[in-house]
Amino acid sequence: MDRRSFLLAAGAAVLPGCVVVGGTAGPPAQAPVYRVGDWWIYTARDGFRAPVTWDETHEVTAIDAQGITVRITQKGPTVDNVRTEQWLAPGIVSVGALFDNETRRFKTPLTRYQFPLTGGERWNQRLDNFNETTQQAGQITRFAQVGGWEQAQVPAGEFDAIRLRVIMRLDDETFWRHATECNYEIWWSPAAGASVRESKIATYLEKGDSLNAVQHRSQNALLELASFRRGS
Repeated sequence: MDRRSFLLAAGAAVLPGCVVVGGTAGPPAQAPVYRVGDWWIYTARDGFRAPVTWDETHEVTAIDAQGITVRITQKGPTVDNVRTEQWLAPGIVSVGALFDNETRRFKTPLTRYQFPLTGGERWNQRLDNFNETTQQAGQITRFAQVGGWEQAQVPAGEFDAIRLRVIMRLDDETFWRHATECNYEIWWSPAAGASVRESKIATYLEKGDSLNAVQHRSQNALLELASFRRGS
């Protein structure tokens, strides 16, 4: 087996049909009820030997007939970003991010969470979208599967959380590289009304002959809940 074939075979281990999600059996996690003033603060890092670090705040700023508006603020030594997401309902995103801090407008809404989150359930989407950061339209494939319940220990405390696995292929292929492949794990907690931990790994493969194609890791991120407040 040549090097490129080996890399492609390794990637096949996380194809949707082969996904394994851990955790123990338990009841479905119901959709949360959001209120203006809800917020969640995460500690975040991305990288390897000298990772980029930041604090990330998600705050519900409005709820109306259009849905739920959430402001995402990232602050760190080398990070200073603010963007807004629009959710039609809990877990259903019409404007938001999938990979990094980009803003995408989805032709068909993204099902980030399919409530109630039930162990063994899965969903698969082809998402036509417009990326406002790159000013380009494209299509992303996204597969999600719900696992079981685990205890998640994060800076905000210990939470009963249901674990999800998400596999995505982005729309960023170019003449010199293949599209980014993402392999994410998410721990979602009813007590927090949000994810309490997100592990994000992404890679892409250079185009070239079988000996020169190189796989690069473009994301090695971890977000953990540090504090939160549910509005009254």
